[in-house]
Amino acid sequence: MPEGDVLKLTAERLGLALGGSPLVRAELRWPSVAAADLRGRTLLESVAYGKHTLLRFDDGRTLHTHLRMDGSWTVRRTGTPEAAGRAPVIRAVLATESWTCLGWHLGMMDLVRTHDEATLIGHLGPDVLGDGFVAPPADGTEPDDGAAEAARRLVVDPARPLCVALLDQRTVAGLGTIWMAESLFAERLWPWTPVGALPPTRVRALLVTASRLITHSVDVGRRQGLGAVPSRVHGRHRRPCVRCGTAIALGSTVGPDKRPDQGALERVVYWCPTCQARPPAAAA
Repeated sequence: MPEGDVLKLTAERLGLALGGSPLVRAELRWPSVAAADLRGRTLLESVAYGKHTLLRFDDGRTLHTHLRMDGSWTVRRTGTPEAAGRAPVIRAVLATESWTCLGWHLGMMDLVRTHDEATLIGHLGPDVLGDGFVAPPADGTEPDDGAAEAARRLVVDPARPLCVALLDQRTVAGLGTIWMAESLFAERLWPWTPVGALPPTRVRALLVTASRLITHSVDVGRRQGLGAVPSRVHGRHRRPCVRCGTAIALGSTVGPDKRPDQGALERVVYWCPTCQARPPAAAA
């Protein structure tokens, strides 16, 4: 499933393509919104929140989409064959006179009043890519920022493994299996460590690291495209750890020795058995 960095860059691309010019074509191929007409409307803002995209128009409405597992948006020059948008898997076509945006395999679509966006995303935790997620410390104290709020949400269930808690969008929005694994690797944490086993400052440090890593992916992605930042652990099963040379292991959110059951919504977890060794308390 695309993660927050993908959605951030997607929202920016949609904003550049559609912003400032009225729509000359707007097809929403989704039963609940198929009758809606956005032609003539102008996009004011395109933003991402976690794994959600919000397109805000000048009539006070917001088009909300979620990519789920296979969705994507592409941008094509209006009038070209690629912009025709005839494929049955295209769920949305939004076009100005210059550019056409095609929503492929979209997994969710809603059209709501902009001031009602909270009905769709209000249950989510702080956005790991949000401007206020990491604030500078003041007077030597930990700031009360998005990372602090996410940390408070994490410790509500102290028995929950870190790898599970980080994937819960109600705790922190925007992380998926890639940046969950990369963040735990960077912090040398065993993925199945119970959240309650860490002091609060360590929990917040983990979230700050996650924000730093995924923000770096966005920064590099703007210049070089997504995928330009090499993975240090995710997807490297049996390959040597970049730090210690140990073969990277593959587990799941159920446990270190369990392959994921996708049907049961279990998720894959990559980790280094040496750099992220099981803590003594967990091994007991």
